[in-house]
Amino acid sequence: MPSSRFSYTADKLRDMATTVLEYAKTRGATSAETEVSEGFGQTVTVRRGEVETIEYNRDKGIGVTVYVGQKRGHASSSDFSPQAVRDTVDAALSIARFTAPDDCSGLADPELIARDIPDLDLYHPWDLPVERGIELAKIAEDAGFAVDKRISNSEGATASTQESQFVYGNSLGFLGGYPNSRHGIWCSLIAGQGDAMQRDDWYETARDPLDLAPPDVVGRRAGERAVNRVGARKIATTQAPVLFEAPIASSLLGHFVSAVSGGSLYRKSSFLLDSLGKQVFSPLVQISDLPHLPKALASSPFDEEGVATHGRDIVKDGVLQGYFLGSYSARKLGSKSTGNAGGNHNLILKDTGEDFRALLAKLQNGLLVTELMGQGINQVTGDYSRGAAGYWVENGEIAYPVQEITIAGNLKDMFRAFAAAGNDVVRRGSRQCGSILIERMTIAGD
Repeated sequence: MPSSRFSYTADKLRDMATTVLEYAKTRGATSAETEVSEGFGQTVTVRRGEVETIEYNRDKGIGVTVYVGQKRGHASSSDFSPQAVRDTVDAALSIARFTAPDDCSGLADPELIARDIPDLDLYHPWDLPVERGIELAKIAEDAGFAVDKRISNSEGATASTQESQFVYGNSLGFLGGYPNSRHGIWCSLIAGQGDAMQRDDWYETARDPLDLAPPDVVGRRAGERAVNRVGARKIATTQAPVLFEAPIASSLLGHFVSAVSGGSLYRKSSFLLDSLGKQVFSPLVQISDLPHLPKALASSPFDEEGVATHGRDIVKDGVLQGYFLGSYSARKLGSKSTGNAGGNHNLILKDTGEDFRALLAKLQNGLLVTELMGQGINQVTGDYSRGAAGYWVENGEIAYPVQEITIAGNLKDMFRAFAAAGNDVVRRGSRQCGSILIERMTIAGD
């Protein structure tokens, strides 16, 4: 790793973390943990062939959590000077001393701490001069405009690169960290005229810039999607199967993760309370959490508390096999951390063997959803209601675009009604899946 790309060496970050832990101990902390990080990036946006924005960011921060018995205090700073670091520790200790004790607070269980830290190939710097970033964005936008004369405007095209590194340490003897990167190309276009205008976009993101689709492919995909939505209409209220396109299907996995995560469970604010070992999804559904995939966007050898991560089945044949727990929520539930402080890792929904065309054929007559709007989700009851746009499908073929509709159901029923998961996987974040077919939902239109 070229140290010149960062303001601080990895050794310097480790020294700072060690200093924090030692100082906290001398000041009376019974235990402590800290994370020291820095990052930088560049984002270039072009609109209608002209440079619209050039943004640079360079950030750094140190977070300190101390425990005085079972009292917890936290403070943070962006100042790395020795005095500021000591002041941050002192501030955390002051907070702890005035905080009520909590018998579930504290560092992770020592036996769960990571000892072996594999290299997961998460850092791939991109030497992207501003001029090259502008060129890539222009290529994407130009390719989009070339798709069809009906593309009348642009919301812009962007090329971005981000790099960061961190070190986490705690008074159990753990000290570890690594650099990582994330890069992307995005394009959003508008097709049609007047009241008939429609917009759509496409983007790619990856750890390694060599894994990104070429910018002309991104732009062309955005242009095709925008043009395909021209002439969208409303439909009558009905009940029908619904196919969630892969880029938005991952939101269903997000609602599932929220429902089986520690905070929701111990607060009893989840529609999946006491579901461990029970049938939650259709028997077709297999979901795994895989934190050690090389280059993947949510891979990590340890979680935010230094707990070792490991691959595991979350749902097998539709049955819930495990929760997502950090140390605090695990203690609240009388359990052990699952290495998920900070959330899920690479959550993978196994496909059922169909490609996108096969899913349309299986849908037969129903709704293909390509965009969701609003946040009408009740995590306590599972009630689901969101604005949507997409396409009406007849006899397994896309018939026409639709807009200004609402899809509704209950997540418990929707999960059990998973009819297929496509192999058209889009990898943009921590939840990876193809398109998802739900047997039946209410579609509210005219």
